[in-house]
Amino acid sequence: MQGKVEEKIEKIEDAIVESTMWEKFSDFLNLHIDFSDKITVSVRDLIIIVSVIFITTIFLRILLKVLTKRLPEEDKGKFSVVYGYFRWLIYVIILLITLNGIGVNVTAVFAASAALLIGIGLALQTFFQDIISGVFILIDQSAHVGDIIEIDGKVGRVEEIKLRTTRAVTIDNKVLIIPNHLYLTNILYNWTQNGTSTRESITVGVAYGSDVELVKKLLLQAAETHEAVLKHPAATVLFTDFGDSALTFKLIFTLNDSFNAVMPKSDIRFTINKLFKDHKISIPFPQRDIHIIQNNNEEK
Repeated sequence: MQGKVEEKIEKIEDAIVESTMWEKFSDFLNLHIDFSDKITVSVRDLIIIVSVIFITTIFLRILLKVLTKRLPEEDKGKFSVVYGYFRWLIYVIILLITLNGIGVNVTAVFAASAALLIGIGLALQTFFQDIISGVFILIDQSAHVGDIIEIDGKVGRVEEIKLRTTRAVTIDNKVLIIPNHLYLTNILYNWTQNGTSTRESITVGVAYGSDVELVKKLLLQAAETHEAVLKHPAATVLFTDFGDSALTFKLIFTLNDSFNAVMPKSDIRFTINKLFKDHKISIPFPQRDIHIIQNNNEEK
């Protein structure tokens, strides 16, 4: 009984092979597309490549779900961005392995596109620097959304970290677009990585002969009476220098919102100016003495 079944199967296979439709389909699969003298790909090869890419896509999606299953919601987005960079690298590796497996000379592919790849690489050098820097930002967490950063003399609150750029808003509500490669080439100051409070300072000079203890008292009073200044740590005053025309003091205090420190510091300066006037303490301006030497010996 089994022998008869096998004979029937063989007859069916022979009929399929001998049929004109199968021959046409087989010829279609073997049809070659010549990209150059050394690079040729058949329709069957193209189907294999598409199938491998499709299977790789499904596998990568499943892998992403497995890896991010236990991650917090705030970290899933960061991981997905980093994962997206390496996903394209995996596609390239899989594609090269597939091409090599179906008999395509990968070396010839690189040789044919070497000049193009060099040109693209030079043109997109900064672009890739930005993307790599974006990966570093997410991995080492040097900046987060909501942080106040200072880079290249510009200060802003981070609103969004993208693949190539970081979007921040400045103190005067202007949008600041920062290319991510600047994080690698410049010193980054993160004002809020250790917390939202920062130490601020105001420098002022008073005339020689002023009561320095009274100056210290008035400066502390100006800071402690402002509602934006934190009580702990307490404000302090430093006698920093004997200047050319003034005794220099620095008032140091702590604010909870350093991003909006401009207005509190301005208010404190107004208060200092008023207190100094009330207590007859003058703020000098630079003065210079000019000595004119006259030569009384006239030529005869």
